[in-house]
Order: sequence, then structure tokens, then C-alpha cells
Amino acid sequence: MAGKGKKKTRHIVPGLVVLTLVAASGYLTVELRKQEVPGVTEVRNVGVLDGTGGSGGGADDSKATWSRLENPARSVLRGGNGQIVAVLTDGSRTATLTGKARTFQEPAATKSKVSTRDWVRIMPEAWKKGAEKEQWFKDWYAENKDSEEDDLFAFAFQYVAGAPDKKDEQGTLYAGDADFGPLNTTGAEGGDLRLEQSDFYDFLGVPYPFRDGVIGAPETMRARALDCSGFIRMVLGYRARYPLMSSDASTGDGLPRTANGMARSKLGADVLPLTGVSAEDRPANIDQLQPGDLVFFKLDARTKERLDHVGMVLGYDTEGHLIFVSSREEVNGPTIGDIGGVSRLDGNGYYAKTLRSAKRL
Repeated sequence: MAGKGKKKTRHIVPGLVVLTLVAASGYLTVELRKQEVPGVTEVRNVGVLDGTGGSGGGADDSKATWSRLENPARSVLRGGNGQIVAVLTDGSRTATLTGKARTFQEPAATKSKVSTRDWVRIMPEAWKKGAEKEQWFKDWYAENKDSEEDDLFAFAFQYVAGAPDKKDEQGTLYAGDADFGPLNTTGAEGGDLRLEQSDFYDFLGVPYPFRDGVIGAPETMRARALDCSGFIRMVLGYRARYPLMSSDASTGDGLPRTANGMARSKLGADVLPLTGVSAEDRPANIDQLQPGDLVFFKLDARTKERLDHVGMVLGYDTEGHLIFVSSREEVNGPTIGDIGGVSRLDGNGYYAKTLRSAKRL
């Protein structure tokens, strides 16, 4: 059962049943990936890191200038040196700010390293043209422009393999090495190795009251587990305080439960609009993507018209590839690793070919 005691590494469970499941799941994964339509034109979106990382830095508030860009419509703040220090997109509460340089890496799972000065935070209101003149934004920006408190990226990496446990004052575990989900021991033919449907409150192990009156009830077998959408809801919702819905069907302006619900919701700005789920519906380019965007994938033909995976754009690695982080069955938890497919959104790798849309919340 997932989550008993402090976990130092991903679980490796012995036994004939588990080995059979692993073999079956591996065979299924290979067969599904063989069915991909070949010959899709490779997407190239190579960024160059100049040693400063990210999008620039060095804001001089006295000489700061605002400008507007399109596709998607957004406001850009530049410091006195002309470099971008903030990007704010119409309809989105996500703010990309320039700050202290950081490097994110996961040596046990990939050689990729993302060195960046981008810090992604959630604003209290959705951005709109001219909001830089409003008091709520002036107050928020003054508090956050130079802050080194944990942002979305810091939150995300608090659940990868080997991440230390963190508990709140009530003793509730809110961060630490997370599973994807419990082992699927049904033995059903074609069944996945691990079960989905582990939400953020399953990781926490405590009930969560949603705004629509529904109480999220954690399952013991899902303790310390986060499936792909559960991971995003943990990072953006529980940790960064973006509103959450109890399900895809519940009313309100919160983040839905599943990857499909998130992708098809009216929240935020559609950076790469969803046009369909077939291989021909892969976005023609990914130039519009920026750190913090949610990216949605079509991995499994069994889910028919539903999108079935979600991750978050992290940035360019030191080789110029655009990397994302997500919780995955093959790795058993959140990762930027290359097990089961490299975590690149450019090129013709598994995830690059199955990308279908992107949203900036």
C-alpha cells in the first residue's frame, strides 16, 4: 500500500503478480505507442540560454515601461535595461516574473537541467489590459517582484523522488516524495500498472471541503499519491491557492478534477487552442508557450475523445529543449525524467507527438 512510513525512493515491489502486471503494462505501453501516426513534422523551438537564464532581469521601477503583445494578448513589463521582468496574460492569473537564477534537475531520471530566472506565481485576480494601474496589482507586485518565497516551480519539485517530507503545524504531510497511485492488483488484461484518481487530498490524508459543499474524502490506499491532474491541483490549488472544483461537472470558476476537464474549461487563456485529439491535431508550433503553462496530451486510445495527461511547462534545459514536469505512471510520481518518454515538448519524442493543447491559467 502506498504511503506507509517515510519513503526514500520509488517503490520496487517483488512478487510474481507484480512482475506480471509490469510486463503486461509495458507490453501495452509499447503497443499503444506503435499505433502513433508516423511522419509528423518535427517541432523545433530551441531557446538559447545566455548564462543569465530565464527572460532577463534587473528591474528599475523608475524607468519601467509597459507594452502590449498579442497571441495571446498580454502585457509585458520591461526594466530600465530593457529586459523583460514580468509577463501578464489577459484572462490569466498566472504571472511570470524575473528573479534570482535557479537550476532544476533530477539526476536519477534525466540529464536535463533547467536553469532559469523565471518565477511563476498566482495573482489574486485575472489580468486585463490596463490592470497595471489598479491598486490590487500595485500592491501584489510590490510584495512579489523580489520575493524568493516558494513559487509554482518550487512547489512542483517538492514531490519528486527523494523530496523531503514537509508537515504543517497540525502535523499534516503536505509535501514529500509522491507516488502516482497504488498498484493495480486486479490482474485485468490490458490494465495499467498503477491506478489513477489520486487527488491532492489523498496525498494529504485529510478531508478537503470544496466550495460547492462536496467533501473530498481521502482513501488510505492512495496516501502520498498524486495522479497527473492531482499533482497539478496540489501545486496550483492547494499550495498556490488557485480555486478548485470538486469534479469536472461541478459549477464555478475553479480548476476541474481531470486533465480533460482542465483542457476544455473556460479558465485562463488558451495558448495552444484544442482543435482535436488525433495525431493530425498536434499544434503546428509551440512558440507561444512560456513557463507555468499547462500542457495537455492524448496518450491512450482507450480514452477516446478525452485528453488524458497534463503537465506544467518548466522552461528550456541547458541543451535548448523545452521541458515540462508531470506525475506519471512509469516513474511512479512527479518527474521531469525520461523514463517512458523524454520530457521534451519540442522534437518528435513521445510527449512532443502527443501534445494537443496548452492553457495559461
